[in-house]
Amino acid sequence: MIKVGDKIPSMTLKRIGPSGMEEISTDALFEGKVVLFAVPGAFTPTCSMKHLPGFIESADAFAAKGVDRVVCLAVNDPFVMKAWSDHNKAEGKVEMLPDGNADFTKALGLELDASGFGLGTRSQRFALYAEDGVVKDLEVEKPGAFEVSSAEFMLARI
Repeated sequence: MIKVGDKIPSMTLKRIGPSGMEEISTDALFEGKVVLFAVPGAFTPTCSMKHLPGFIESADAFAAKGVDRVVCLAVNDPFVMKAWSDHNKAEGKVEMLPDGNADFTKALGLELDASGFGLGTRSQRFALYAEDGVVKDLEVEKPGAFEVSSAEFMLARI
């Protein structure tokens, strides 16, 4: 599992941008000060009712602390992440990062076997803060919990 002091793995992911499908490198995504939070899945209960909304509501507070971008990671396809962003009016506040094959999540060592729930491989619920691609803080939730990866908790850590 990635830890404080480690560099974010370099890879390229796909997402929906203004002109359609586009590639984004993690090297470019993690330039500057970045908060990344990961959810088990778009449109799932805790993720949709608490996790994403907390970061959307706190976007200005993160910016005031010098954070360049807030990113939401989920093992979902780009179309689902775009629909979830649109549904929650996240554009301009939280960038959605789809990880359809869980490649990035696995590179971080933070995958979750949710096949018992019919969800396959997903991401654990976590949040991290990185500066220029180096992890400065990492908070991984205990199974079923939602505490240390919340927007409020991360704001207090920066």
